[in-house]
Amino acid sequence: MQAKWGIRGMAVAPHSLASESALSVLREGGNALEAMIAAAATIAVVYPHMNSIGGDSFWVIHAPGKVMGGIDACGAAAGSASRQWYADQGVQNSIPFRGPIAANTVAGTISGWGAAHRLSRQNLGGKLPMSRLLEDAIHYAKNGVPVTLSQSALTEKKRLELSPQPGFSETFLVNGKSPETGSIFLQKRLANTLSQIAKKGTEDYYRGELAELIATELKTIGSPLRLDDLKRHQAKLIDPLHLQHSTGNIYNMTPPTQGVVSLIILGILDQLNLKRFQVDSAEYIHHCVEATKQAFKVRDQYVTDPAYMKQSAQDFLKPEFLKSLATKVNANQALPWGAGRGPADTIWMGVIDGEGRCVSFIQSIYHEFGAGIVLPKTGINWQNRGCSFSLDPKALNTLEPYRKPFHTLNPAMALFKDGRSMVYGTMGGDGQPQTQCAIFTRTAIYGLDPQDAISRPRWLLGRTWGQTSDSLKLESRFDTNLVKQLKTMGHDVEMLSAMDETVGHAGCIIRDPSGILRGGWDPRSDGAVAAF
Repeated sequence: MQAKWGIRGMAVAPHSLASESALSVLREGGNALEAMIAAAATIAVVYPHMNSIGGDSFWVIHAPGKVMGGIDACGAAAGSASRQWYADQGVQNSIPFRGPIAANTVAGTISGWGAAHRLSRQNLGGKLPMSRLLEDAIHYAKNGVPVTLSQSALTEKKRLELSPQPGFSETFLVNGKSPETGSIFLQKRLANTLSQIAKKGTEDYYRGELAELIATELKTIGSPLRLDDLKRHQAKLIDPLHLQHSTGNIYNMTPPTQGVVSLIILGILDQLNLKRFQVDSAEYIHHCVEATKQAFKVRDQYVTDPAYMKQSAQDFLKPEFLKSLATKVNANQALPWGAGRGPADTIWMGVIDGEGRCVSFIQSIYHEFGAGIVLPKTGINWQNRGCSFSLDPKALNTLEPYRKPFHTLNPAMALFKDGRSMVYGTMGGDGQPQTQCAIFTRTAIYGLDPQDAISRPRWLLGRTWGQTSDSLKLESRFDTNLVKQLKTMGHDVEMLSAMDETVGHAGCIIRDPSGILRGGWDPRSDGAVAAF
């Protein structure tokens, strides 16, 4: 497949309807922020196993001539969500992945939509109302959308585990069975909730009638979240982290995300002059994987809610620190490994408009279907991001009231010295920074077009959604001799299928100084590039 072309605007998403929602806004004269709000709303409806309005989101934003910006729309733990509270519930060792007591953090993504809408109006001349931006999502929720193979298969895989959770069966199953691919999936309660947001604004989700209803529903089913937790939440405008790279400047999200991990990997590889190896060779993959291990060590020692961090994440991107990590990479031998963060369930999307304004966006509910609970009246599937907290008081990410949970999410963007700009990203837990590495190095270092960079076989060290092993996973399209070489180097190799969504649903858009846009979408997803 070849990259898609455009010049007036382009969007990429893991579901084609989300890309089309963004494109329709761009065609009406909307900017990249407005287009992304529309795409975010649509994807929450049409890809419900991967994200929802009961989750969190992060934005990295750039407009030519303006400073780089970002939005942290991550919700904090409930005020009552303490280690003692869990002990009182009979939970001693770890927070459950599923159920009401796993739903212990505020869902921040709607606040991110609101913050983006305000930024659009204040700084980019945006004029489209929220009611227009949520139009497609409301229609799809009310009138139905075809079930994808991904949704059908994943629902079946998780059906027995999630069926006991409040609201799951009524929402996601049909007569107790998984919905068939191509059947119509309706979410009328969610349509009403989105209509309320369209009419009253995003603030209603946290401080209005909708907030009161959500809080009542959460309390009734046993979540520790309360109305005061919703009221105190605000999306936060942030300055993204940045890496000075030989090709230009690369940007990513601040903690509590692992954005710094993605940048450390690229910084190490820049120090090691990755281009001396042939793209997709055993040496190339080995160095990418070994750089990842060094970055993960930093993550697991330091990255948490920034209010609790003892060192600035930006310090880890200084050349001298990156050089010290690069010296630890053995060119011939794999470092023993076994320290994955666990599964994740996410969508990444990108938009660049005709004026060159860029948005890299990610939205998630953590595990597949989040906590598995669906609120009875609002139809909101709530995230389980807070199960990443530890109940060990000595742990880096120990649970505290109002603390933000660690996030694997990280949307990426690059501004190159030659004037090009690029948005790129993926879903997939530990795999996110690794797939970002593959996309960035294949495009920026080796000159491949975005579609080729995404379609080529990928690797993944550690865990992601649907996986619990910490092996080095390779898609089977890699040459058998390459696999043998990696095993000889000491890698614990596990083979995946030829085109396996375990390695993520990636996307990428590159804008040339001329205004020409090139985009790639992931054939492992139900996605598309939409452009004009």
